[in-house]
Amino acid sequence: MESFETFWAIHGSLVLTAGINSLLAISIWLTLACGMLAMANAAFMGIGAYASAILTTTYGLPYPVGLAAGVLVPAAVAFAMGKPTLRLSGVYLAMATLAFGEVVRITAINAEGLTGGALGLNGIPPYTQWWHVVLALVATLIGLHLLRRSKTGRAFEAIKEDEVAASQMGIDIAGHKLAAFVLGGALAGLAGSLSAHMTFFIGPNEFGFDRGVEILTMAILGGVEGLLGPVIGAVLLTLLPELLRGLNEYRLIVNGFILVLVVLFLPGGIWRPRAMKSLFGGRAAA
Repeated sequence: MESFETFWAIHGSLVLTAGINSLLAISIWLTLACGMLAMANAAFMGIGAYASAILTTTYGLPYPVGLAAGVLVPAAVAFAMGKPTLRLSGVYLAMATLAFGEVVRITAINAEGLTGGALGLNGIPPYTQWWHVVLALVATLIGLHLLRRSKTGRAFEAIKEDEVAASQMGIDIAGHKLAAFVLGGALAGLAGSLSAHMTFFIGPNEFGFDRGVEILTMAILGGVEGLLGPVIGAVLLTLLPELLRGLNEYRLIVNGFILVLVVLFLPGGIWRPRAMKSLFGGRAAA
């Protein structure tokens, strides 16, 4: 027990960060699972973090209220933004959502009276406990597991495989894409809210382009075929700076290098349940 307490005192923050990053990786997995390369998750994380922190710090509202706002506000923004934006696809969608992220960052910098400007918000109450992160992650994994087995989940898969064929089957393409986008925004906002009340401080530069690429790298590295893939990728990329402390200044370069290697040599990511099922099935048949 004493050894665990010592471990938690040293590495507890890292473990919780891995859990929060897992939520972020899952949030972008949702849009990737519907065939969309949307890069607004870092912005939604920032919106959730600021909404929650402002309510609890500036207005003194209870943590559950701030947490709810951290989910609902980015979800509402995602809904409003997704209506016109999701008509785009591929690189055009990625560019539009990246531009939205920059708008959010610049707005946070200029709204000094509300967000603290470039200096950010300090003194955020440390309400986030380990079980908050565990509960959020477990509930998310269970909920999305059930979603994948539902009619909506099958529609996501059909849209990802072939939009034209899915449309001819009567699937509402625009509606399902918007649902995935909004749900991903809500999850990213939840992660931002939990993070804000764990680190005591948030700043606009934490939710910019670099963060967006990091979130995408987590999902691609782990694999987007299954729910465990983004979690594996998030844990690995969270631990990597600790294992390679000497390269901490070059973290973004390392992340980019990892992304290139994965795309070239492991396009399916680390976790590939279909490939493993095929492999073991082939052996069994043999």
